[in-house]
Amino acid sequence: MAEYNYDLFVIGGGSGGVAASKLAAELGARTAVADFVKPSPAGTTWGLGGTCVNVGCIPKKLMHTSAGFREAQNHLSHLGWDTKSVHSWEAMITKIDDYIKELNAGAETGVKDKGVKYYNKFATFVDAHTVELDDGKGGKEQVTSKYFLIACGGRPNLGGYPGVEECCISSDDIFWHKKAPGKTLVVGASYIALECAGFLTGLGFDTTVMVRSIFLRGFDQECANKISDYMAAEGTKFVRGKVPSKFEKTESGQVRVYVDDKEFEVYDTVLMAVGRTGCAGWLNCEAAGIDYIKKDGKIKCNNEDQSNVPHIYCCGDVIAGRPELTPVAVQAGKLCVKRLFGNSKKLMDYEKIATTVFTPLEYGVIGLCEEDAVAKFGYDKLTIYHSFAKPLEWNVSKPEHEGFLKLICDKENDEKIIGMHILGTNVGEMTQGFGVAIKAGFTKEMLDDTVGIHPTFAEALCNMHTEKIKGAPLVKVVGGGCSS
Repeated sequence: MAEYNYDLFVIGGGSGGVAASKLAAELGARTAVADFVKPSPAGTTWGLGGTCVNVGCIPKKLMHTSAGFREAQNHLSHLGWDTKSVHSWEAMITKIDDYIKELNAGAETGVKDKGVKYYNKFATFVDAHTVELDDGKGGKEQVTSKYFLIACGGRPNLGGYPGVEECCISSDDIFWHKKAPGKTLVVGASYIALECAGFLTGLGFDTTVMVRSIFLRGFDQECANKISDYMAAEGTKFVRGKVPSKFEKTESGQVRVYVDDKEFEVYDTVLMAVGRTGCAGWLNCEAAGIDYIKKDGKIKCNNEDQSNVPHIYCCGDVIAGRPELTPVAVQAGKLCVKRLFGNSKKLMDYEKIATTVFTPLEYGVIGLCEEDAVAKFGYDKLTIYHSFAKPLEWNVSKPEHEGFLKLICDKENDEKIIGMHILGTNVGEMTQGFGVAIKAGFTKEMLDDTVGIHPTFAEALCNMHTEKIKGAPLVKVVGGGCSS
């Protein structure tokens, strides 16, 4: 491999790219990683670490936690505390962004300490073994590598509406937005849209979500609608069946929103969350002979995460049809490197991956949603259990609200659990463990034989006996545990 500058060149310094490059260096490969963030239309940029660290999971969860304190105060007021406080958006953003900058610095130190060459430059293909590196200041150079790992992720799609780039922001911007957003319109119904709308409402801002059709496309729709109902009850406004047609800036700097070219409303901030596009289209893939889907900016890969060019691999959000989740990118990237340099044959398993949507009513999910399970197996071959349950404190502070749990079981395979859905509080923490169980192939009987921890919300999963009947309304039986 001495004919090349590197054994492995990683394009993209997100969580997957950083993890893969460090492991490759540990395994003795001459490794480099290139990462360069093009500013968003609103001018936001950031350091090494990718979407998750800078404009995704980390700041989102911290803002979700911050907003949750307001809800916690409500719980505590029903348990004897007279709690009053004032939230500062500016102080929150400063603390979060300072922490992100520490993570950026740590990521850079981490790759360099492993012996990885870090290029803060934008990489594009010249040919199948060569990339050009542009520092954005007129400096360019070319390097070669035997293998490439494309880990460039994706960026928000603003939708192409007239005035959108001049007037609106995206998730690339909200987490670095120094000024409090004020009255906000969130356009979209993705998990990003609902998570952002949820913490904005929770922090006290007048927040409206404009939804074209359904909530959380690709997720269980029964659960998705319960989330929107909860959010509406907690103060988020929803406008259904509408999309913006254009945006204009007012003299005061606000945004005038039009629907069907008629003025709809004026907002302080409009946050676009209508989808994301992979960045494959930025890499001059044609020069390397890489087939990619131009509309989606994503690359088709086989089960080894290999593109149509045998020595060019991918990990993370840039791959078509893969879960867009940070831990998925990390694990897939590391497994790919082990196959290339560590004599491993182990493939990434993209099935039954646990995740959580951090809406105000958190949503943990593992495996198939009801719609996909029915399409795959047929309703008659499934047993679907459901239960309603309350976190203990809700019984005194939010008696009108309840959590919801659903198990989708393969009736013809010992009721093996093929889908688990949980709506409640702190759901991310409880879903992780069940992710291990579902990967191991556990059944409903095993869950029934498990003794729950009392009083917890999670124990309701050990007491689920109500079956969902096709075409019939849900039976309102509150699950066991702290609610029984």
